Amino acid sequence: MSSLATEAAAPPAPAPTPPRPRRRRFPTVPWLLLSASILILGVLTGYPVVRMLIMSFQEYERAQVMGMPADWVGLDNYVAVLTDSGFWAVLGRSIVFMVVAVTLTMVLGTLIALLMMRLGKKMRLLVAVGLLLAWSMPPLSSTTIWGWIFDTEYGLVNNLLTRVTGDRWFGHSWLLDPLGFFTILTFIIVWGAIPFVAFTMYAGLSQIPGEVLEAAQLDGAGAFARFRLVMLPYVRTIVTVLIVLSMIWDLKVFPQVYALQDIGGDREKTNTIGVYIYQMGMGQGHFGTASAIAFVFVAIMLLLSVYYVRRTIKEEEL
Repeated sequence: MSSLATEAAAPPAPAPTPPRPRRRRFPTVPWLLLSASILILGVLTGYPVVRMLIMSFQEYERAQVMGMPADWVGLDNYVAVLTDSGFWAVLGRSIVFMVVAVTLTMVLGTLIALLMMRLGKKMRLLVAVGLLLAWSMPPLSSTTIWGWIFDTEYGLVNNLLTRVTGDRWFGHSWLLDPLGFFTILTFIIVWGAIPFVAFTMYAGLSQIPGEVLEAAQLDGAGAFARFRLVMLPYVRTIVTVLIVLSMIWDLKVFPQVYALQDIGGDREKTNTIGVYIYQMGMGQGHFGTASAIAFVFVAIMLLLSVYYVRRTIKEEEL
């Protein structure tokens, strides 16, 4: 009995102390490996952006390039840009062109991706090689070739129409009319952008499980219904990224527009925002105003990109 009483009176054993949580160490090695790239990007990209931002608040002309001090003008450059009817005309023209080009690029690129999924290995390889050849051609070279095709005197199109219709098409300028100019420009841009969209969409569509498509087909879904209700939701994120990138590329397009204008286009009626910024800065020497236009353009692109990205995220959360 005494031993039992002694055991009952003994104090309980102390509870084991929980182990201290380990402190998360800062991942120094990955940041060290990225430091060189970050430094290069900061110098090559960050400095020009900061310099352009400063210039947008200054009266920066050719005299300032030669060493004259620049006067601070505050928001005067932005006010001048936003109240200029010429700027809004160029911006509206650029947006309309962008909408048409992006729509055609996405539709045709997706159709080619669907075609590649149905082709055999040899035909798929042949289509892929053709897309790569179009994709690898420099923009200036492709623009020169298209300009020769629609040349006024020696163009392939005018020669073909003369033989087919019997009328004399030699001397007809396709680039002088703004509608014809932007039609040819759309051909050039879409022709060069389709390969990227087609390859990207093909990579995404080929990852969809075959069992899902077979189940939808057994349920009576047709080809268009399977694409709209099954395949498109799987690649919605990819489609959003492609649309945003295409919008950015088509809005800031420069070499194709500039080269076509040199071939025979009317600059005043065919300027897009990229060429307009170049002419305002390098052509007329209004570097402060050109910097302000560039930042207004960047703000517009950020708003469009954020809208599409947020919309996609909300749809995925639902």
